[in-house]
Amino acid sequence: MRPDLLNPLFAEVAGLKGVGPQLAKPLEKLALTRVKDLAYHLPDRFVQRRAVAVLDDADVGEQIVIPLTAREYRAPAGRGPFRVMAEDAAGDYVALTWFGRNAGWAKKSLPLGEKRWIAGRLDQFGQTRQIVHPDHISDEGAGSLTALVEPVYPLSEGLTQSRVQGLAQQALGVVPELPEWADPALLAQMGWPAWREALALAHRGHHPEARDRLAYDELFANQLALMLVRRANRARVGQPLSGDGSLRAKLDLPFALTGAQRRTMAEIEGDMAQGAPMLRLLQGDVGSGKTVVALEAMLIAVEAGAQAALLAPTEILARQHHETLRRMLAPSGVQIALLTGRDKGRARESILMGLLDGSIAICVGTHAIFQDTVAYRNLGLVVIDEQHRFGVGQRLLLTQKARRTPHCLAMTATPIPRTLTLAQYGEMDVSRLDEMPPGRQAIDTRVVAVERMAEVIDGVGRHLANGQQAYWVCPMVRESESDDTAAAEARHAALRQRFGDDVVLVHGQLRPEIKDAAMEAFASGEKKLLVATTVIEVGVDVPDATLMVVEQAERFGLAQLHQLRGRVGRGAAKSTCLLLRGEALSEAGRERLALLRQTQDGFLLAEEDLRLRGGGELLGTRQSGDTPFRVADADQLQRLLPIAHDDARLLIERDGGLDHPRGQAARTLLYLFERDYGVQLLRGG
Repeated sequence: MRPDLLNPLFAEVAGLKGVGPQLAKPLEKLALTRVKDLAYHLPDRFVQRRAVAVLDDADVGEQIVIPLTAREYRAPAGRGPFRVMAEDAAGDYVALTWFGRNAGWAKKSLPLGEKRWIAGRLDQFGQTRQIVHPDHISDEGAGSLTALVEPVYPLSEGLTQSRVQGLAQQALGVVPELPEWADPALLAQMGWPAWREALALAHRGHHPEARDRLAYDELFANQLALMLVRRANRARVGQPLSGDGSLRAKLDLPFALTGAQRRTMAEIEGDMAQGAPMLRLLQGDVGSGKTVVALEAMLIAVEAGAQAALLAPTEILARQHHETLRRMLAPSGVQIALLTGRDKGRARESILMGLLDGSIAICVGTHAIFQDTVAYRNLGLVVIDEQHRFGVGQRLLLTQKARRTPHCLAMTATPIPRTLTLAQYGEMDVSRLDEMPPGRQAIDTRVVAVERMAEVIDGVGRHLANGQQAYWVCPMVRESESDDTAAAEARHAALRQRFGDDVVLVHGQLRPEIKDAAMEAFASGEKKLLVATTVIEVGVDVPDATLMVVEQAERFGLAQLHQLRGRVGRGAAKSTCLLLRGEALSEAGRERLALLRQTQDGFLLAEEDLRLRGGGELLGTRQSGDTPFRVADADQLQRLLPIAHDDARLLIERDGGLDHPRGQAARTLLYLFERDYGVQLLRGG
């Protein structure tokens, strides 16, 4: 249960002064629903102002605070701006300028003949100096303008800087003193302030030591929670599983195994033979042969008299896995079934009976495989595909489907930098498939200017005329998912006009059954050109698709472009990836596209992506299992995560875990960052 000490931080923002239903909506867009969220809504940057006595002391473009006296109101002609002509101590004039309906407010704030202190940016319009929309007006002197250093916060529509600044100050006013969870020696070595002081300093100005302290807290909570999960898992009673190799020997494999596959299989076999349940992450680049490794692991379970389940994030991926595994298993005689939310009636009943009596040895499916109605005779291994789609909470759910905790193998085709692997999957052992199976061809990657769009479309036409298939991925429009959809729909309409019914559209806002039907039409070869947003980036396997076009490729991250490129090159034919770039290409965008042309190594690209873009963006949208780091940026991840990792280990191994004074403080930290599943696990065993 959350300590009472934290209750003020978890209070709703509606309790703050000035927050009504109208303001709650834009705050919710920024995920600012509780006092804690506002306290951790840190400024992006700070505006540094200089106090000057007269206009001639300031430069055009400078942020200043200056005493001025209003001399004349100038009403706009038509729809022009409202101006207040104001005089400085030397008799020079500046126009204080407002656009929109601000005349009444400006007159009230600046009575004629009275001195006021104005904060804002000094600009020049023709021969006239002006300050457009002054940031602050005060009648109490420059000292009353706390704005000499002013924070600039991330905003959403309906919020202003002054409003967010006021709310952040209210939030900081109720922040309690919390017991110190950081090691005193570390605080002294780094020169870090106490937590409450760090939070206040981070809103007040450029204080790198305060930001580092807050980032460390976040990373420490993350590492401690994952270590507690790992420890709790090791304390569980699992089922030692050792196979005799009889079924694995009968497998019909399409190619010889790589050294990386053999090494990983040995690691998995060693884990599964132990009494503690395995919790292992299998990272492998697109096409590195993860499915074969997963199948070998599942057959160890079956050889030992247990069952295995494979969980896929989408129905189309589940069907694809089922078909691949069914083909490879054919010579072994092992029974495999597919279970999704669509299965109804007798077919579903038959599968449920087979799982209960043990005649079905391997089950492949979506979330449906761990619904309440699904029971297994002896579930020994769970394989989770595309691990990043499932959170820690969902991983823990699986442990309740067996009498004894099943072994768990999680797979991802999204290469993750080593730093982020520690942050995201610190509770797991990690295996990497860093070799490609023999015979897999490199994909010809080219960067093409958007002005050559007509040539690209002609090339797609020739490609389709040769009987081959292609993907066309539409630009990622940053503003919203609906903008992504609109871009995809417009491109689909244009390509359909050219190529007719051979074109099919897929995007994230389609109903699942419509999306699946469209994907199946493409996978079966009925449709030749698939126009899509990034929903196709993971796992779809269409060997006849040998051309990938990515529009406005500079908008995508390296890791994402690599994933998209991996949709082609899955058959015997030579494949091509065309990256269409816009006209305004930033230096980072140019570097990203050049790197993608130079290498097909997903792990190298993931490390570069972290360097170029940062951890939060790389990990994508916040999910329960992702690392929703609100404070820590890419640089802090690199510098502070190893320190946080070591400190969490010391707390558990040297300082008595959560039961001693520092551990009690760390327990508060876990609740503060909502990593309390670590505490729950410790309590629940």
